[in-house]
Amino acid sequence: MITYTFTNTGSDSLYEYLYKCIKNDILQGNIRAGEKLPSKRTFAKNLGISVITVENAYEQLIAEGYIYSIPKKGFYVTDLKKEVETEKKTVTKEMVPITGGESGYFADFTSNQTQSELFPFTVWTRMIREVLGENQIQLMTNPPCGGIYPLREAIAKYLKEFRGMTVLPEQIIIGAGTEYLYGLLIQLLGTDKIYAVENPGYRKIAKIYRSWKVACEYIDMDEEGVQIGELQRKRVDILHISPSHHYPTGIVMPVSRRYELLGWASKSSRHYIIEDDYDSELRLGGQPIPTMQSIDVSDRVIYMNTFTKTLASTVRISYMILPPPLLEQFYERLSFYSCSVSNFEQYTLGKFIEEGFFEKHINRLRNHYHKKRDILLGAIRESRLGNLVHISGEEAGVHFLMEIQTEKEEEEFLTSAQTQGIRLSPLSAHYHDQEAERKNVYVMNYSSVHMEDAQEIVRRLERCV
Repeated sequence: MITYTFTNTGSDSLYEYLYKCIKNDILQGNIRAGEKLPSKRTFAKNLGISVITVENAYEQLIAEGYIYSIPKKGFYVTDLKKEVETEKKTVTKEMVPITGGESGYFADFTSNQTQSELFPFTVWTRMIREVLGENQIQLMTNPPCGGIYPLREAIAKYLKEFRGMTVLPEQIIIGAGTEYLYGLLIQLLGTDKIYAVENPGYRKIAKIYRSWKVACEYIDMDEEGVQIGELQRKRVDILHISPSHHYPTGIVMPVSRRYELLGWASKSSRHYIIEDDYDSELRLGGQPIPTMQSIDVSDRVIYMNTFTKTLASTVRISYMILPPPLLEQFYERLSFYSCSVSNFEQYTLGKFIEEGFFEKHINRLRNHYHKKRDILLGAIRESRLGNLVHISGEEAGVHFLMEIQTEKEEEEFLTSAQTQGIRLSPLSAHYHDQEAERKNVYVMNYSSVHMEDAQEIVRRLERCV
């Protein structure tokens, strides 16, 4: 029987003293894991104290996880080593590793991470200081659910001047990333609708729709974009597309197909088009393509864009433009939501756009990516790969498609590239039915690849063929 003396309890009450004694014996291994403790009544009688004292000590030990009880059997000592290992595993699983931004590959063509030297840190820092000095009252005032007016006004002005879009600032809804805005749209448009995405396409969009428990269909594409007949056959209500630069194929939807889709949308009050214009500013050849929103006369297009592509992948600021009928419903039904972007970021970005720095930044980005693309494509064409690859979609954004003529199966080629330190993303991975298209076509996102390594990248790819 475990025995303790109570001649020197200090300032502790009896139950606190008993709790500490048992706890110390458990930690020191004097009472081993799985060992049964005396019953409350027996223990109290042996120690010459009340049952309530023992009960209180046991309850504290149970609360802290040192012991556990089994009904009608008694109290047992917890295996602390096992508990600690389990806790460590849980923490390790949930922690996000902090890295320096390197992927570990010599060249990673799957990454969309922005290189730090491209972000306008000096100007952005100045904007922050000015905002902190000039907008102290506004910074402490809760913004409307759609975002602060100066940012929405700056975006509307920018869209008018550079995208030919005429929208009111009130139509613009600011959110922390397009994924958050998709959730708002599903609540606004309804979970009873059939949503549709492009096939192939950006697979996360379909995952978001399915996570909201809404029906989501995949619409096959031809060389001009999604096929109209598929929309009718699958009874689609809401179509999610990226007409100005499709990911991953790079297809730019011609105006004839755009008008066909607008005609489809106008035939039913349930039909809407979500136009995802995620990196139209980075079109490297010619002027940005006019948006579908700008030619929509039936108020059936919801326009979406983000600053994660043009500023940094870590800047979670996006916006959507709602047609007037939907805007009214939004404020009636969803205005209880708080804006998910902080005032500090909104005022800084608004000032950045308003004072012309965003336009300068976009021009700098275009020049930078234009040079990167030309260096990489030049290295490919001047090498043995030049006769073995076909390049497409290189004018619209920071990726292109590279089809390789090789006798190797796609999986084997991917493995060979990986052993050379080259990480590739096959086009087949972007199809809903991934087994349907395995033709050694790769989506080459060069945004985070260092072009001083272009010659070596090509040499390594040559070894894989």
